[in-house]
Amino acid sequence: MTPRWLEPGCHRVVDGVHRIPLELPQDGLRAVNVYVLETDSGLALIDGGWRRPGTHRELTAALKLIGRSPAEIHDIFVTHIHRDHYTFAVELRRRYGCGVHMGSAEANGLDEIARIHNNVPESSLHQVRRAGAPELAEAVYRMTVDEPFDVADWEKPDSWLEPGILDLPGKRIEAVHTPGHTKGHIVFHDHDNHLSFTGDHILPSITPSIGFELGEWDLPLDKFLRSLELMADDARHTIAPAHGEVGGRVDDRARMLLEHHRRRFEQILEIVTQIGHPVTGHEVAAVLLWTRHDRPFAELDTFNQLIAVCETMAHLDVLVARDQLSATTVEGVDHFMH
Repeated sequence: MTPRWLEPGCHRVVDGVHRIPLELPQDGLRAVNVYVLETDSGLALIDGGWRRPGTHRELTAALKLIGRSPAEIHDIFVTHIHRDHYTFAVELRRRYGCGVHMGSAEANGLDEIARIHNNVPESSLHQVRRAGAPELAEAVYRMTVDEPFDVADWEKPDSWLEPGILDLPGKRIEAVHTPGHTKGHIVFHDHDNHLSFTGDHILPSITPSIGFELGEWDLPLDKFLRSLELMADDARHTIAPAHGEVGGRVDDRARMLLEHHRRRFEQILEIVTQIGHPVTGHEVAAVLLWTRHDRPFAELDTFNQLIAVCETMAHLDVLVARDQLSATTVEGVDHFMH
């Protein structure tokens, strides 16, 4: 049965705010929510979607349901740099001249995409090799190196956002820097409607991946946890996520995610202690269960094994930073010990 949030259309959230799920190709998440804000000057979007042959037709049909059109879009505020959020925003600017805006801390990631000129997740592959899984890194490289890539999808935004109230007359929407999922991730709080457009920072039913981006690996999980703590006392806003149904309080879900990671730290410490000798991140990931369905690592597909190993390394690195584990590096592979 198809989840209700995936049903095509332009779904009212509150007066003047609508949710449009846009299909994702080759992606387990299946759709990304683009939020339409009716303004005094036309329309603004939160997130743009993934540019593919049918995306413009899909968006146009959805907007027509409320008597509007893409030509009315004057600004797009992007939560983060991932292609399912950014690349169609660039296409809409090319077609209609609207402004595109993204968090300033994503600038280096955009430069890295231009540098490598393909879809290979270089930084994640480095973490997987550091975790002692070179075969997995090679498999992901082969999957991604020949994927279609168009550098025009990754043109720079019109402005780099800093924390604060958006320049959006008639709206009181605040940009909040929430690094972790990516370095420059932004959550947008709509204070008038008590909504939070949480992007991939807070999702209603899954735990966001950590640090899946290009560039330096700088304790992304530590940053994610700190970003969650910013939200843990926010009882005023309802979650309007990038993937999933609108609903639930920001503070409740933030605390659930913090608790998930607390338990994960405990599980990893227990595994390292039980093994009793220096262990790699790949070995730890292979023992853990994954997804909300508690699937064994071996049952995950190649891409999700990559995500699992990277997240395990993110946890291990924080435990080392907290002096709860030690690490030694042998021939480029880190080994962890209690």
